[in-house]
Amino acid sequence: MRSSRTAPLLAVSAVAALVPALVPVTASAAEDPLGQYLQQKPAWHRCDRSAPASYQCATIKVPLNYARPDGKKVGLAISRIKATSSTERRGVLLINPGGPGGTGVEMPLFLKDELPKSVRARYDLIGFDPRGVGQSSPVSCGLTGDELNWDRPYKPGTFAKDVKWARAFADKCNARQGGKLRHITTRNTARDMDVIRAVLGEKKISYLGYSYGTYLGAVYTQMFPQRADRFVLDSAVDPARIWRGMIQVWAEGTEPAFTRWTEWTAERDSTYRLGRTPEAVRKTFYDLVARADRKPIDVDGMRMTGDDIRSNGRAVFFSVRDAADWVVQLKKAAAGRHSAAKPKAPAPVPPSFARATPEDNGDAAFWTVVCADTRAWPRDPEQYRSDAVRDKARYPLYGDFASNIKPCAFWKQNGGEPATVVDNKVGALILQNEWDSQTPLTSGQGLRRLMKGAKMVTVAGGVGHGVYGTKSCADKTATAYLTTGKLPAKDTTCQAPAEARERSGVNPLPIPTPHVPGLGSRF
Repeated sequence: MRSSRTAPLLAVSAVAALVPALVPVTASAAEDPLGQYLQQKPAWHRCDRSAPASYQCATIKVPLNYARPDGKKVGLAISRIKATSSTERRGVLLINPGGPGGTGVEMPLFLKDELPKSVRARYDLIGFDPRGVGQSSPVSCGLTGDELNWDRPYKPGTFAKDVKWARAFADKCNARQGGKLRHITTRNTARDMDVIRAVLGEKKISYLGYSYGTYLGAVYTQMFPQRADRFVLDSAVDPARIWRGMIQVWAEGTEPAFTRWTEWTAERDSTYRLGRTPEAVRKTFYDLVARADRKPIDVDGMRMTGDDIRSNGRAVFFSVRDAADWVVQLKKAAAGRHSAAKPKAPAPVPPSFARATPEDNGDAAFWTVVCADTRAWPRDPEQYRSDAVRDKARYPLYGDFASNIKPCAFWKQNGGEPATVVDNKVGALILQNEWDSQTPLTSGQGLRRLMKGAKMVTVAGGVGHGVYGTKSCADKTATAYLTTGKLPAKDTTCQAPAEARERSGVNPLPIPTPHVPGLGSRF
């Protein structure tokens, strides 16, 4: 489909969920409360002198509160790299890398060399920082140091301290941001996407969303089904588990990964010497955890407690070879034998063309969305205590971390919207690795059940977070869908190469990392 200027009336549904029958069907543009936003003309400019001239940026305005479009406005940073062919061009491909709290304005720059030429010929690549993130009116709670550490194990002796931390976190955010917080939600970001669509002059948008971006895409298809063209939802969040359930699914998904690792490692006892049976390998690991609980283990200058080992292991065990190497290192360190290998140099940080943002923006935006998206968070701290005790028994590696108290227990709701119920027949393609630490397979299957018009490609044996653009066996299907619009006739499974089943490959895309020690995880 070629680009065509969209009538302003088409975006009235952006506020319909808040204000039913906001304007008559025959309303003129002047009567459209969103007209001032839909008629914007982006002032495109080169993003940075060090960036390619083809990479262009602009800022548009959107209403903070869609129920009051004439009220306060917020800036929304957008970017683009135009399609390489004017004759083959179909439209725009909006991109989101995940989070919540992940910046997306640089995604066109990252993807221009990763996407196939056939896709690049058909779409303008459109990046954007979601509201509250990066260059789009970033939120900040002024959080520093230990305030940012939410990866907290449950212990009876520290629970009162954890409750105090969660309450202080929420109070600090509310004091800094106040009424703004309830408007930083997935539903409003979906509305922002529809404003972007109209501003770009498109009747429909296509979309590539990773991780949290799959939920954002699913919400868009629910709110604006007639505007959704070709949607690729990669490494999927289950809308039925927003949001506490999606944190808890990390614990649930880790146990099968850990069991798989014990079996794989036992078969290679001659190499790793961690145990000849899965039970022996499991005992070796938990003996190390118990030892570190008694006295922290010095691992190349980092003192690790048993809780540190469990927390870090949550994501590591999905990559069996990396996990085996890591536990061998722990075992040597516990015996006082330090690794002779030099620490790996940190991965190079890609260039950033963004203006300075608050240091806590990523975390503040994450919790703002996660807490404001739904009213389902328990308000009683004792519910978190009992759930953490229960889930530590069920899921020993991470269950108590996942179910322990979070800032959302004290988040001020301020009359925010309920979570979106996703249940539609919009066509979409869901991609899912079997061994994904951030959005486990069960999560992708959950999204597939709710999006009845979608088809799903499961990468059997696939390890890692993020599929499309990583040279996966699912790439061909995704490319065919984006270029022809044809979905597979049914859900399919492809096999990851043998070497890719043991270790997560290098993901060239800036998807939020699986685990940042001390800062927890994101989607």
